[in-house]
Amino acid sequence: MDLNGKKVLVIGCKKSGVAAARLLESEGAIPVLYDANAGLDAGKIREENGLGETIQMVLGDFPADLGADLALVVPSPGVPTDTGLVEQLSRQGIPVWGEVELAWRYGKGNVIAITGTNGKTTTTTLVGEILKAYRDSVFVVGNIGVPYTQEVPKMRDDSVTVAEISSFQLETAPTFHPVVSAILNITPDHLNRHHTMETYVAVKAAIAKNQGPEDFCVLNYEDSWLQGIAPRLRAQVIWFSSARKLERGYYLEGDQICRNLGQGPQRLLSVHDMNLIGVHNYENVMAAIAISAAFGVPMETILSVVRQFKAVEHRIEYVAEKKGVVYYNDSKGTNPDAAIRAIRAMDRPTVLIGGGYDKGSRYDEWVEAFLEKTKLLVLIGQTAEDIAACARQHGFTAIKMADTFEEAMDICVRSAGPGDAVLLSPACASWGMFQNYEERGRMFKEYVNRLEG
Repeated sequence: MDLNGKKVLVIGCKKSGVAAARLLESEGAIPVLYDANAGLDAGKIREENGLGETIQMVLGDFPADLGADLALVVPSPGVPTDTGLVEQLSRQGIPVWGEVELAWRYGKGNVIAITGTNGKTTTTTLVGEILKAYRDSVFVVGNIGVPYTQEVPKMRDDSVTVAEISSFQLETAPTFHPVVSAILNITPDHLNRHHTMETYVAVKAAIAKNQGPEDFCVLNYEDSWLQGIAPRLRAQVIWFSSARKLERGYYLEGDQICRNLGQGPQRLLSVHDMNLIGVHNYENVMAAIAISAAFGVPMETILSVVRQFKAVEHRIEYVAEKKGVVYYNDSKGTNPDAAIRAIRAMDRPTVLIGGGYDKGSRYDEWVEAFLEKTKLLVLIGQTAEDIAACARQHGFTAIKMADTFEEAMDICVRSAGPGDAVLLSPACASWGMFQNYEERGRMFKEYVNRLEG
């Protein structure tokens, strides 16, 4: 689609919206940046992002005449496509591209794309580091916090883009085509947006829908949803497993990460040679190795980077030990499955902070996972009462409620003793009390680092 001289509506004035508007402007389009929040300060947004007056901004109620001559709509990932303004404009026949689709259309080079309910950020970051050790021009973008469109102007024909892609972003990426894709796992999440697991699974599978026989898709063999998806894919499927030895694929055997791609089994490295802990991280590493090898990176380069790689911020991140208590920040554990992985990684009695925004999740499996390790559950946010009720149904009664995050931390410090751990792994989104999970994690770390000892 030629957008030169054509008006494009960008919905959302945060990072991805601003980056999309800038890219559109550089390509000759006429972007209109819109946000329904009338309380935003347009002047401040322009100043903070260096936006000129050529990008029109509209805040508050959507003017009826604004949709009359639009060539395209670019909604931010947080804007649902099946309700409100986006659906209305789509019914008028106006194409809807997300920021990922826009970047894909104008970007250069090859793309590696990674999705899944959990593990995306760790795996994407690790693949990015591996590719940087192999290629000169590498961009790590997407749901990881760097807008894809922001990096497009810097790309070359030999560039490699490693993209963390969320289900929200996949909803609006009709022609997006990575040469290597990965779906790490699929467990219930964002059902307030996708409504059913079947819809959520279909959206995740869309990361590979445009791939062909020359492409690769890396999948978790232990995920039943992915077992169902695999036969429908046209890409070459590469499996990884943490629970069994595969006749073809990557797998964990004891403490060794191995592979067999038809030439016999080969040991790659011991998990003790890595800085990451927990089976979920061994899965992330296997996926990263499989992705990078499928792209053509030499195994020697891959393993060298893996051995040096450390956990990403906010994902079972060691913060400090104070008076014999170890503090871990897992603020990125925004759903029960992620929180299960974090509590399983703990090797000492744990004071656990949970609760937050309600995404329609169920908490039974998480509660069952933390029963034996958790000495106290401290709950905050909108879901606190629901989680407490679920825990009591499973016989767990060591629960305290906190009205503020500061109060929750005070309770943790009073309750934890030498040899214990304090784990922030909420199993819920941060919205309502915090702007995002990063802010929640930073507050946790700031509090811990102020403690004596």
